[in-house]
Amino acid sequence: MTPQTITADAAGTWKLGDLPVHRIGFGAMRLTGSAAFHLGRPSDRERSIAVLRKAVELGVNHIDTAAFYFSSLRSANELLNSALAPYDDLVIVTKVGPHRDHSGEWGTPARPDQLRGHVEENLRQLGRDHLDVVNLRRMRSWDSIAEHFGALAELRDAGMIRHLGISGVEPRHLAEAQAIAPVVCVQNQYGLHAPDPDADELLRLCGERGIAFVPFYAVAGSGGPRGPARDEGDEVGAVARAYGATPAQVRLAWTLRQGPHVLAIPGTGDPDHLEENVAAGALRLTDEDISRLDALRRRV
Repeated sequence: MTPQTITADAAGTWKLGDLPVHRIGFGAMRLTGSAAFHLGRPSDRERSIAVLRKAVELGVNHIDTAAFYFSSLRSANELLNSALAPYDDLVIVTKVGPHRDHSGEWGTPARPDQLRGHVEENLRQLGRDHLDVVNLRRMRSWDSIAEHFGALAELRDAGMIRHLGISGVEPRHLAEAQAIAPVVCVQNQYGLHAPDPDADELLRLCGERGIAFVPFYAVAGSGGPRGPARDEGDEVGAVARAYGATPAQVRLAWTLRQGPHVLAIPGTGDPDHLEENVAAGALRLTDEDISRLDALRRRV
């Protein structure tokens, strides 16, 4: 494949509410360091800013971030503000729920009455008067999300948030949220490496209801939050070689084939990897390829 000639529109488009986005987006988390936030070496600041601007040049218009994406040296929201404000034609999606103090330590998950402060923090860092989409990231200690989602719905009604989504949920939480306010996206871990009946059901439900399904760690393989790991077996590598592609591109292409409502938000601080990720939107796997990869997923 020749990523230099491919832009994000090759992947097609979907809408987050009334906001059209290309199905290949960008996740800003890795710009701050590793996926563990405070571990690993963050990308050079100027390089990170260049990567963000390059993503937009390549047609990426959906960027995922959060105020708690920071390391000792980098803040994802600050980088976005410096590189891309005033965000013309961009859809910036953030999330609230988890909390980290200034030292980077995880604190107690937010109470419903604290979510306004989390939203205001994102507004300040991004330099915006409203947020395009805010995902409520469910914490494991929450059996129900109704009270937290209801608090965000009030902020939506107040004009601070345009659209709402949910993250890290089970199918029952989608029903809870939709009974309170419209849901434009569901963000859960999903990929070849992560068979999960709940995620499969959410994928189906979102497709039926016109909701975007946004997997995270879709490229990471068995490494999950630790980052890319060696592919399970030879299937991914064999498919990649047949197309002159990379295993990561095959994983992204498989993800996008799961439905027209599926979006991808791969993150990187490497401009070459960025171009490869965007180019994956043009990789058209055959039904035979999909069957081969589906069989791998069932064995994981």
